[in-house]
Amino acid sequence: MKPALRLVVGLALLVLAGTLLLRVPACGRNQALTWAQAFFTAVSALATTGLSVITPGKDLSLTGQWVLLLLMQVGGVGYMVLSVVVFLLLGRDVTFQDRVTLRDSLGLISTSSLLHLVRLVVAGVVLIEVTGGLALWLLWGPAMGWKQAAYLGLWHSVSAFCNASFDLFSGSPDAPAGFPQDAGTLLVLSSMVALGSIGIPVLSELVRWRPGKRLSLHTRLTLITVGVLLLGGTVLLFVGFSQTGDLFADQPWPRRLLMAWFHSSTARTSGFVLEDLSHMHAGNVLVLSCLMFVGGSPASMGGGITTSTVAVLLLAVQAQVRGRGRVRAGARELATETVTKASAIFVLALVFCGVVSWLLLITQPATLPEAIFETVSAFSTCGFTLGLTTRLDLFGQFLVAATMFCGRLGVLTVVVAMTRTSTSLVRYPEEKILIG
Repeated sequence: MKPALRLVVGLALLVLAGTLLLRVPACGRNQALTWAQAFFTAVSALATTGLSVITPGKDLSLTGQWVLLLLMQVGGVGYMVLSVVVFLLLGRDVTFQDRVTLRDSLGLISTSSLLHLVRLVVAGVVLIEVTGGLALWLLWGPAMGWKQAAYLGLWHSVSAFCNASFDLFSGSPDAPAGFPQDAGTLLVLSSMVALGSIGIPVLSELVRWRPGKRLSLHTRLTLITVGVLLLGGTVLLFVGFSQTGDLFADQPWPRRLLMAWFHSSTARTSGFVLEDLSHMHAGNVLVLSCLMFVGGSPASMGGGITTSTVAVLLLAVQAQVRGRGRVRAGARELATETVTKASAIFVLALVFCGVVSWLLLITQPATLPEAIFETVSAFSTCGFTLGLTTRLDLFGQFLVAATMFCGRLGVLTVVVAMTRTSTSLVRYPEEKILIG
């Protein structure tokens, strides 16, 4: 079985298991979830999206909340990492095919020291999530009580780092004040989201970095692209938030700046919903849609076309404008295969989102901005919504769930898994066509 197909089948089996778990009556607070609710929630959690047709803080019992947390964790870390950890704990050997699939899942180039990296990944995830939970516990403890703050802090730390964006505050009878929006909370959550969205290869390299050691080209490009998106998104959103009639227009400028930073950092991968975004300025809806479409970095907790794809395409445009035959990044040239793959991902994602948006428009009570925003949010596994999620019928829920599924695995991975591939040694005569 092809590695791409193994990833698709593995995630599908996890969705089935998650649906069955959430369907257990003990997971519902007042009544058991329906099959449609359990399925949609399982896909959203395993795809680390956060779009929901239920209100977790109101509709899930304590057991259901722990099941949701487990699904988010598995979806974030990746089932291949989880399976390798289980093999190691059981003392089983990890086959070469498993190593190759895990390499592709983590976005690595070689299989050398792979098992050592898996151990570092698991240890690093635990350390980051515990640290984030501790920070939230200190922030929330005085107001909520230390015991309740410990549980909520750890739960939302996992949700933020896995870029899942589920929360237990919105609509919950136990949290009448709603989602905490103090500066400390927003900065902690945005930091957790950022750490989860830059990718396992980048995190592992930064942890092992020493002064004088040169970072890899992938890490440098990722950090530069993420920095530009964060700062550029913050500036654009701040301008939009300052427009008359916007959601945050009546707030002081430091608060608008904080909100712009928070939404810029979470929009690409983890859309914690603080307010009703349907009242947001149209310009900000466009900015958020673009940030979501880019998504996270390769082998991260997020979806989208990834920051590396955007970086490669921009470098290719620069090379074309300057008349260079090869795409160059600093003192290195990028392989033609890399540029071709980036172009394929961009086109496939654009076509996929266009088709899904069209289907939502003709089958659901949705406006054009709502359909596009919902589609891009699901594809990027972000979780922002303009209110369409709760209005979806059964077909709409299945369509958005499929979009989340494809967004988490990557649209190219899904296409490769479903397509028969073959290698041909035959070459044909070359002929030029007009472009532009």
